[in-house]
Amino acid sequence: MMDEAIRKIAKKEKIAYGKAEGYLRKGELVIFHNLARNSEPCAVGKGVRTKVNANIGTSPGFCDLAIEMKKAETAVEAGADTIMDLSIAGNLDETRKRLLEVPVAFGTVPVYQAFLESKSHRIEDVVFKVIERHLKDGVDFLTVHAGVTKRLVRLMEKRKRIMPVVSRGGCIHAVCIEETGNENPLFKEFDYLLEIAKKYEATLSLGDGLRPGCLADANDALQIGELRTLAKLVERARKENVQVIVEGPGHMSIDRIAQHVKYEKRICKGAPYYLLGPLVTDIGAGHDHITGAIGGAIAGAAGADFLCYVTPSEHLALPTIEDVREGVIASKIAAHAADIAKGIDGDIDCKLSKARAALDWEGQFGLLLDPKKARESRKRRPPLKNNACSMCSDLCPLILSGKYFK
Repeated sequence: MMDEAIRKIAKKEKIAYGKAEGYLRKGELVIFHNLARNSEPCAVGKGVRTKVNANIGTSPGFCDLAIEMKKAETAVEAGADTIMDLSIAGNLDETRKRLLEVPVAFGTVPVYQAFLESKSHRIEDVVFKVIERHLKDGVDFLTVHAGVTKRLVRLMEKRKRIMPVVSRGGCIHAVCIEETGNENPLFKEFDYLLEIAKKYEATLSLGDGLRPGCLADANDALQIGELRTLAKLVERARKENVQVIVEGPGHMSIDRIAQHVKYEKRICKGAPYYLLGPLVTDIGAGHDHITGAIGGAIAGAAGADFLCYVTPSEHLALPTIEDVREGVIASKIAAHAADIAKGIDGDIDCKLSKARAALDWEGQFGLLLDPKKARESRKRRPPLKNNACSMCSDLCPLILSGKYFK
């Protein structure tokens, strides 16, 4: 089954089969492809395009499955490579099964459901059953916050972070450790987790439960301590031939991002890196799709492989359908900018430039990441009398210079 998936990926990503297979064997490339689900495989890691994920899902205040389905469809139309269901309200099993109808790689965070179904915050009683339920349904990759350990939670009590925990999954584990005194079951029983994942050829996404929620907390002992723990778990997963990626921050100042990505690649021995953002400032609420895209482009150029989108509603509210679309487009721009730096998929920019030089508007629209918005902009303020745009009109440099410099 995996051999067929590699062949599809090699053709789609324009990479030699042997090279893709070699990266896969080393763990520098993973393929999202659950045996229980007949979806197109999606490759994340070395030698392939930087991928973009879109998070959707219900909340107690806004629980409408039809709207979440529309968000998922909108995200895919806008170019999202994967969808993650972060639902915490309604019938979670039904929601997940419906969203799995969307034809892209699909991820979940099972600890949300485990926490809601557990008694007295003893998630160890249910979490592995929930994980297997998700995988049986066909989930391709799971975020598991196995690095939020009892030792790090104790350290968190001594550290003076502005925001102790901002990850929902990380907070669940930290709270359960505090209230029960028990170790994180995903860390304690990591071998069992690997056994379940291996059965379905699913990928584990090692969550950054202690990621920084603001610039001031970035790269502190908690974040780096968790990353070092995840590096050890990467080695254990690879020994059992289980595909694994690592998740990262979060908020981080622009000058630290490249160095941080290279550090992850070094200690995790090339494991694909999946980042939320990173957001390069804390004051962008309402426009955090831009804040995250800036950080994502820098991270991707430095070697990050997978960007989780950020919407304009980040830090403010559950995103709308339009927020989802804007978030995906912003992250797709960041991912493509990173790919140009990596020497991947740059031909399309040259084609676009040639169409632009020829004032070939239809040719341009066909190459843009967001042709719909481009068409609307041109239609809203069209040129008065020539084929230029209404910005320069008669003084269009392309028209004027074209008379002399062909």
